[in-house]
Amino acid sequence: MKPFLILQLREVDEAADGEFQAFLKYGGLKEDEVIRIRMEKEGLPDDINLDDYSAVIVGGGPTCVSDPTDKKSVAEQNFEKNLQKLLDRIIARDFPFLGACYGLGALAVHEGGEVSHDKFTEDVGGATVKLTEEGEKDPLTAGLPHEFRVLLGHKEACQNTPPNAVVLITSDQCPVQLMRVKQNIYGVQFHPELDVPGIIVRINVYKYGGYFPPEEAEPLIERVSQENITVPIQILQRFVARYRK
Repeated sequence: MKPFLILQLREVDEAADGEFQAFLKYGGLKEDEVIRIRMEKEGLPDDINLDDYSAVIVGGGPTCVSDPTDKKSVAEQNFEKNLQKLLDRIIARDFPFLGACYGLGALAVHEGGEVSHDKFTEDVGGATVKLTEEGEKDPLTAGLPHEFRVLLGHKEACQNTPPNAVVLITSDQCPVQLMRVKQNIYGVQFHPELDVPGIIVRINVYKYGGYFPPEEAEPLIERVSQENITVPIQILQRFVARYRK
């Protein structure tokens, strides 16, 4: 099969490795079925040949697409620029793409949506989301429960739906939780790869990252430990199964 291209941007190895292993575990992928690029360390080549891959998956991280340029590291500016160029080709070909959290923001900006810190941010933890009418029909979400719990936490959010996108999953707090561009390009605000042990790792890693007051880490871990998260990983599983070549 052609490998899946997994693009990451988490600077802390523990968080990056945990995310990578979660994509493998819940996507049903083996390490020899993926190509992994740590964009924050290796950069992102500008000559990626999409013909070599089944699909592209972009993970999340503390980086925000809406931050002013002067607040972004040189490495971040560089991989962000090349990611936008890669999205040019992904959109033109309707090439299979799944962007989680930061990946949603990058896709939304590329497609003319507004991403900012103004509204719709969500605290780290569990949240209830629900399918839209379009979500009831999409191959990645059809047949899922109308409402279900997810794990998330983001400092920025999509303020509107990009002109050529359809919203598949929404919530009261954040209207754009999963959107689709064309037929094969998806951006998801929550983390379809994340389970409770995984979010506990991230809570500890990003304890001083501005997502929550550091003293709230332990109570937050107690709260997320009560979550029973089963549905979101089905979206990741379906994406991999649909586009595996």
